Amino acid sequence: MSDNQQRPGPDPAEDPDVIELATRVFTCARTGDTAALCAYLDAGVPADLTNDKGDTLVMLAAYHGRPEAVQALCDRGADPGRLNDRGQSPLAGAVFKGEEQVVRILVRHGADPAAGTPSAVQAARMFDRQELLDLFDEGPQG
Repeated sequence: MSDNQQRPGPDPAEDPDVIELATRVFTCARTGDTAALCAYLDAGVPADLTNDKGDTLVMLAAYHGRPEAVQALCDRGADPGRLNDRGQSPLAGAVFKGEEQVVRILVRHGADPAAGTPSAVQAARMFDRQELLDLFDEGPQG
């Protein structure tokens, strides 16, 4: 190995300290501890951090009805429409859970109501949420 090449280090995904930190950050998103979540993000934790199922911090905050956390994540560059490994979107999860405030935040930040399986549009139709379908038609300014 030449001086210019680096030896591969340990995989961070297998480091117990990294796993513990990630677990704390995911818990902050899930429980809505926005102050702690923002501190982690501002210290360098990626806004689009995903767990072993492909769920982002936005997905967990949206699904658990944490509008302040969703807003903070979106404000810090998190992708509001990133699908998890099952093809589900944060927006569809928020529709499914009846989290209208979260839905509005995600739409304002550009989440696509047609993305994912089922999509947010399909979920809104399934639950007869015409006001959300109208919001989707209005787009990000809605």
